[in-house]
Amino acid sequence: MTTPKNIFNEKPIRAQYSIERAEWLFAAIDVLSALAEQTSYNHARKNWNVLKTRNGQLSTNCGQLKLLAADGKKYMTDVLNKAGVLALASLQKYANVDALMEWLSRYGKSEKKYILKHKDIDVVEIELNDAGEIAVIGKVLNEAHLPVGTVISCGVDTAELQKWWSGRSIPASREMLNEVLVSQGLVLPQQLLEKNSGLSLSDQYWICTKDADIKWASINYFDNNFSEDVGDMLFGRAISKSDGVINLSSPDNTSDGMLKKKWKIVDGKRCLIKGSSKPFHQEVANEVLAARICERLDISFVNYWVVDIDGEKYSACEDFITGDTELVSAWRVAKQLKPDSNTSAYEAFIRKAEEFGITDARRKIDMMLTLDFIIVNVDRHYNNFGFVRDANTLEWLDIAPIFDSGNSMWYTDLHTNINPMDLHFESKAFNKKLQQQIKHIKDFSWLNLDALDGIEDIYAEVLERAIPASAKIIERNNKLCAALRKRIEFLRGIITKRQTQE
Repeated sequence: MTTPKNIFNEKPIRAQYSIERAEWLFAAIDVLSALAEQTSYNHARKNWNVLKTRNGQLSTNCGQLKLLAADGKKYMTDVLNKAGVLALASLQKYANVDALMEWLSRYGKSEKKYILKHKDIDVVEIELNDAGEIAVIGKVLNEAHLPVGTVISCGVDTAELQKWWSGRSIPASREMLNEVLVSQGLVLPQQLLEKNSGLSLSDQYWICTKDADIKWASINYFDNNFSEDVGDMLFGRAISKSDGVINLSSPDNTSDGMLKKKWKIVDGKRCLIKGSSKPFHQEVANEVLAARICERLDISFVNYWVVDIDGEKYSACEDFITGDTELVSAWRVAKQLKPDSNTSAYEAFIRKAEEFGITDARRKIDMMLTLDFIIVNVDRHYNNFGFVRDANTLEWLDIAPIFDSGNSMWYTDLHTNINPMDLHFESKAFNKKLQQQIKHIKDFSWLNLDALDGIEDIYAEVLERAIPASAKIIERNNKLCAALRKRIEFLRGIITKRQTQE
């Protein structure tokens, strides 16, 4: 079994790549502890404090970063660059300096050359650095197939392409991510992208070395099996293999969002399994509620259902993207919009969608805003709605169906804070408040609120099934269901008032 990259002298050394400084930085106390073979953290800390005050070379090459500690929290920690590590090693003439220099060489600035591809189309030459970031952008081979939002008048927008690539990785705050990285000798989630060629189940972009003869058909996750090792590790499952090798070829390397989640093939279908958060573990129930409301109101939606894994409740949904379509987030499109003082962000977005040829864009966006108003969705941001595009012809096909509605229905609030008549619920899409967003909708002729009769009873059943017993509070669940009915009637009152004023 290969020794993880961040282990030296059988001790873990915390390391982080600094994009600003273009170099690796290492926790000084960890390095000292490994060199001196000290088992006491406090002893190593005291020694380090003495050494850094006495040696100017250490101070010159020393900085501070927030690094994860043994208690699972991040603290400001003294860090050294490579020169500082070698200076520290030379002070006491440690016997394992040669081994340390060899270990440091594994954190070289080696840049690996790839082609960013869109299915089998060569798009642009890139080089990745040791941190998994795009360090160099070379020749653009097909500008039309560059990711949306990365093209400018003079070619490719370097900064935007770098952000787009980094944005494919798992958010650093995802539960259990650090354990996965440490087990593989990695430090940053971006480094996982290289391990699965950047493949995703949301689009058809991937990377390939220049000379490799690999075709999209043989490697994509829509048509080929993938490993569940990364997903299982993110779910806290121990992976036991005789050869000790974890298979990192997984779409979980490119899954976004903070909640625990993993991709799984169920009866040949690619399904996303997603968890919930403390204290109420309510997101699972909210996903199902949103789907049931959409179903009754004839809104295009992604269907969610409840599954039980190892005694825990999760939501599950089938991937609505195929090998020939791709999801383009509203964020990638909104960055190109420049609404003037007379045009709202909402109106600018609708006009752009209509320019794409999506003639019913206004109605579908209005449907989304209506749903969010009813369920008090405070997290409908530009990355959880968007467009579906044909990956072959680049034709814009439709507004994406409704998905990712879990952060709603007072999901983190105590029952005493549940007030359905509150006018100040936050929003993140086109306005800062839900109350402001609903004002954009001029035509409610499509909406039949009577179709939601009894939906609060459905929600009660879902809450009972989806929330674990340890987090279940009957009084709170009852208040949520009552609040759902009041939100529906609140919206009915808004519509009636408008009609009387016309």
